Amino acid sequence: MTNFLAFDLGASSGRAIIGCLENGKLSLQEVHRFSNGHKRINDELFWDFPTLVEELKAGLKKAAAVTTDIAAIGIDTWGVDYVLFDRNSKAMKALPYHYRDARGERGVAMVQRVISKDDLYKRTGIQFMPLNTIYQLAAHTAEKPQELEDAVFLHIPDALGFALGGDFTTEYTDASTGNLLDPVSRNWDWELIDMLKLPRELFPEIVQPCTFGGKLSAELAAECGLKEIPIVKVGSHDTASAVGAVPVPAGEDAAYVSCGTWALLGCELDEPCCDVSKQTFTNEGGLNGKIRYLSNIMGCWLLQECRRDFKLRGMDASFDTLEAMAESAEPCGFLINPNAPDFVAPDNMPQRIKNYCVATGQPGAENMDESAILRAVYDSLALCFADKLAELEKASGKNFKVLNIIGGGTQDSRLMQEAASAIGKTVVAGPIEATAIGNILAQAITTGDLADWAAAREVVRSSFPVENYAVDAKQQSIFAEGMKKFKLLP
Repeated sequence: MTNFLAFDLGASSGRAIIGCLENGKLSLQEVHRFSNGHKRINDELFWDFPTLVEELKAGLKKAAAVTTDIAAIGIDTWGVDYVLFDRNSKAMKALPYHYRDARGERGVAMVQRVISKDDLYKRTGIQFMPLNTIYQLAAHTAEKPQELEDAVFLHIPDALGFALGGDFTTEYTDASTGNLLDPVSRNWDWELIDMLKLPRELFPEIVQPCTFGGKLSAELAAECGLKEIPIVKVGSHDTASAVGAVPVPAGEDAAYVSCGTWALLGCELDEPCCDVSKQTFTNEGGLNGKIRYLSNIMGCWLLQECRRDFKLRGMDASFDTLEAMAESAEPCGFLINPNAPDFVAPDNMPQRIKNYCVATGQPGAENMDESAILRAVYDSLALCFADKLAELEKASGKNFKVLNIIGGGTQDSRLMQEAASAIGKTVVAGPIEATAIGNILAQAITTGDLADWAAAREVVRSSFPVENYAVDAKQQSIFAEGMKKFKLLP
């Protein structure tokens, strides 16, 4: 029996989970959970990094109360964001910006004055999104140059690891999300960095996943009642870890959606595909030497923000109530493009959805109620999955028998059923805790407790149940008509 500790942080919450690997099976025990979210200061959005560090310390103490026999620690989070440190003292220079801050939009024009969108994709293979690190750094350099003087950055998971005593390196899967990496060499694209006039000293050393990255500091170990536990560089981008837990047999092709705040739909490739005609897909670093070839979709964020808005208005916003409300509305009566820029920022999401439907000339949109708004989100996400899966099959030349959906979004049975009917293929939903599972499996491979990722995915299939959602023929015909409308949306 070997115990591992995974810290899995998302945009809205974080958890500390102990994984126990015994006789080829993995069991999970959540020992700490905490809220996460943006911190607004003078109309700018930040992450409260010091509080996140304190939450990790709380997780360590709660884990120690369960067992002090922990073989390793791994940390995964969202991608693209970074923490600036003083190059000499390694002290944090400022709170890290949140990827939803508006500065990314301003950075786009700055970058595109230097390199075109097409040429950038040819170099990095990363899908255009204003939140990418490249645009954040461009804006940061122009607007707060003093913060980049004598600075070096770490992406969020590596910065958290460093705060616990880990080394000062950044892990490949997270670094790959930022649009500044050469996907072939898997190192920084130094020529691009020079073109943008970003100081080379700003960029840390990149290391591959499934490698050791220091250990828990002696001071923190003593404070928490633990040993100086090794810190492992797992797939520190949460989607990379999640994809490691897709329960697919070795040698089989799988299409997946890692479904949480974001929905990342894709497959694994052996080599990057930087064809400019396929720019809706991104080539992010994966585990086991693979490329995560995927498209970013504004997943459960839309439902999360609607739910938050309803709560603020004193409505019953339980998940059962929301599903019942959506069921009561006309199917495909109103549709949105989940990836439209209208829906990137937080707050007032139901009104944003209604405004979008009005602006796109959808009959009756002025009178949309909360049920119609929710139904629009569900139907549109299902149609977006179907549309992106068709694009993925065309771009990759693969034909997928099923769609594997992993992550917290699989708990939304309505979304799973609608997805199956919209795409016309069985949806295999689960495991729910895919990211934490992938995090733990990467630790186990690093420590030698598992041989490789084929063995790791066998552990997933042996340990965690999945649920199959078959195509509903009636729903499928409705979605076929809805797709015609969906394709016309901006």
